[in-house]
Amino acid sequence: MEENRQGSRAEGQDAFTKRRWWILATVSVGTFMATLDGSIANVALPSIARDTHTSMGDVQWVLNAYLLTICALLPIVGKISDMVGRTRIYNYGFLIFTLGSLWCGLAHSLAGLIVARIVQAIGASCMMANNQAIVSVTFASGGRGRAMGITGAMVSIGSLTGPGIGGILIGHFGWPAIFFINIPIGVLGFIAGWFILPRTKLNKDQEPFDYAGSVLFVIGMVAFLYTASKGEDWGWSSIRTVSLGLLAILFLLTFYIWERKTRFPMLDFSLYRIRAFRIGNITALLSFVALFCSNVMMPFYLQNILGFSPQKTGYMMMVYPMVMAVVAPFSGWLSDKIGSAYLTTGGLLVNALGFALLNTLSMKESMWMVALHLAIFGLGHGLFQSPNNSSVMGAVPRPQLGTAGGLNALVRNVGMVLGVSFSVTLLTFRMNQLSGHTGQVSAHDSDPALMMQALHTVFWAAFAICLFGAMLSALRFTQKTQPTM
Repeated sequence: MEENRQGSRAEGQDAFTKRRWWILATVSVGTFMATLDGSIANVALPSIARDTHTSMGDVQWVLNAYLLTICALLPIVGKISDMVGRTRIYNYGFLIFTLGSLWCGLAHSLAGLIVARIVQAIGASCMMANNQAIVSVTFASGGRGRAMGITGAMVSIGSLTGPGIGGILIGHFGWPAIFFINIPIGVLGFIAGWFILPRTKLNKDQEPFDYAGSVLFVIGMVAFLYTASKGEDWGWSSIRTVSLGLLAILFLLTFYIWERKTRFPMLDFSLYRIRAFRIGNITALLSFVALFCSNVMMPFYLQNILGFSPQKTGYMMMVYPMVMAVVAPFSGWLSDKIGSAYLTTGGLLVNALGFALLNTLSMKESMWMVALHLAIFGLGHGLFQSPNNSSVMGAVPRPQLGTAGGLNALVRNVGMVLGVSFSVTLLTFRMNQLSGHTGQVSAHDSDPALMMQALHTVFWAAFAICLFGAMLSALRFTQKTQPTM
């Protein structure tokens, strides 16, 4: 009799073990799609501008609308998910994202495409806010680091392979293909999520939603990120930049005060009292700021200095995500064995080494040498990202996993925006300084030797950011692990 009971338990455990990997696979598909569409449209902008008869300045909103919407909605969607069910919101997000993709492909005007991208971003934010929470609950009994490693790899692969995949699709089928490709995958993903993902019960004792806090956050975050992305074009001391920056600070400060006083806050700042959560979010922000200095600057080096074609540049930039895809699952698995402190700190140190080595590259390098340098970032970020996500989500109480997942994804997206803005601003400033030019210096028409010096300044700044992040990450060595799941 006892043997039968033990056999039944073993069979049940085996069934759950198999199912949880199907859950991870389903979530990974959504994670890849949501992050892919943040970068796949980059290479399509010239074609979209030509077909819609709009300027490159206006067509940039195809990218900005997507990223700004995601950043504005992530914490809000995370809170709603904690209230009504993470799986439910995730599945609805998959459906909304797929419908938004269809609308994008069918759009014939820039305005219609931008609105469709906003719809697409609403769905993406529903998936991004909940993928880590679903994985954390599913793998709470073990293997969470390994699972986070796989989802972390999907984030990086999606973000960094977008231009390469987009270029191939546009070259053969035109720019609508980059959106139509999401439809069959999205339909299958929605059906799989409906039947595979764990059901979540609706909380009957729901607390009221914080509408005032949500409005304050959306306005403040959009104003902040828009200022960061347009400051270089407007001039950092211009009236528009200063005014919009002060408006962002005002709304975000008001949001913070409101959230501390209201009984049912949209964003529970008490999460930041959890040391692992606080350190993990700050180091993640620094990591993405630094890495996007590389992602933005390396194409300038490859094309303007080494003379690589755009296609060759795209292939070279895919070295990083390819290495990341191999390292991240392994580092996640290893973090389950030895903890996150060694891996996260070591990963940031490897990235710092990578930026230091970039400054040794000359104006004549083989593609293999450049690929080797880019592979270092895949190793470093692969070591850092998965254990960091596992540490952050493992430190949060289960009822707040949706909020925590939304904040973790928000930090990643804000880091990307700030990294782009910081690197471009520093590059332009340094080139102006070296050339004695008082206005805007065109990166495409400038002296390669001058650009090389300016790139060194950006890479050393990113080196310093990684070192600072490693110092903060090292604080994990002094904390005791306190399981909350």
